[in-house]
Amino acid sequence: MEKLNPKDPVPLHIQLRNKIEGLINEGHYRNKIPSERQLMDEYEVSRSTVREAVAHLVREGIVEKVHGKGTFISSKVIQDWLGSLTSTTETIRKMGMEPGARLITHGIIDPPEEIVEATGFQKAYFIKRVRYANDIPLAIELQYYPVDIGSQLAKFDIDKGTLFDLMEENLGIQLAEAEQLITSGFLSAEDAELLEVADSFNVLNTERKLMDHSGRLIEYYVASFRSDMYSFRIKLSQRNS
Repeated sequence: MEKLNPKDPVPLHIQLRNKIEGLINEGHYRNKIPSERQLMDEYEVSRSTVREAVAHLVREGIVEKVHGKGTFISSKVIQDWLGSLTSTTETIRKMGMEPGARLITHGIIDPPEEIVEATGFQKAYFIKRVRYANDIPLAIELQYYPVDIGSQLAKFDIDKGTLFDLMEENLGIQLAEAEQLITSGFLSAEDAELLEVADSFNVLNTERKLMDHSGRLIEYYVASFRSDMYSFRIKLSQRNS
């Protein structure tokens, strides 16, 4: 195991925190992380360094301390960094899990009034899928496209394929930026059954407008993620005046 570098300007406890998170993401630690003593011996650091590193991970929701039993990896294993435009498939893969999808329905529709107001689409190509991580249902995704784009997408494998990749690699669309809103809420009985949770289960809802370089709205995305498996993270920094 690679040791920490005491000459590095990054404090040892931050180096250790980053090391542990990396090993969790790579699947090296699957259920719990080593004890304080094991980490002290393995990385040749003090108990205070280990405790500070673990405290960071606890505050960030990556691990949970259980009195008398150890420090366990949080059930929220999939973390989507806000500020980066990535697909659900890519996010799941980065966390060391196997992504999957199941197509529920697709086709040209007259969108609901709230979708028309949000997009301007009087007609839309609609795709509904269930997304999986390691064969566990993770999210319900509803995607609305301009009819010309959606109809072209439907010629490819929209059941299992990554729609981001299909748009960029097969349709030549250059995705540029997105606006995203995150709220919490509940599922319909139908969607709760698809996610294999109770309809009283609280989910993370996200709405996203995806634009190309010309500013054209390419996709309107609405998804409900299981809050016990998915979390959004953002890195903040103080701006010097």
